[in-house]
Amino acid sequence: MTEETKWLQHLDERNYDEALVAAEGVMMVDFWAAWCGPCRAIGPVLEDLARASGGTVTLAKVNVDENPGLAARYGIRSIPTILFVKDGKVRDQLVGAGPKAQIKAKLATLA
Repeated sequence: MTEETKWLQHLDERNYDEALVAAEGVMMVDFWAAWCGPCRAIGPVLEDLARASGGTVTLAKVNVDENPGLAARYGIRSIPTILFVKDGKVRDQLVGAGPKAQIKAKLATLA
């Protein structure tokens, strides 16, 4: 993880729980897949919000094809699904590629 990308993490079944507990501020956990068009559309929006947050928001990416156990744990049946985590607990979620303003509002509520 470089200084430029400390706002971005790639999680899997081995490091997921530890990352959620260690996260400071708000973590957006993006459950996605490479073949998913809406996932590719929302990805840059999430990256922009995390990058611009000044360290208060971390973006964690979970590939559902590589980590089906994590998707099953949260009952994720549609992607993209973004979980909003604070203090190690899921506080909110967004299913589908919602507008940037909606995501910003969810982040503001949790800040």
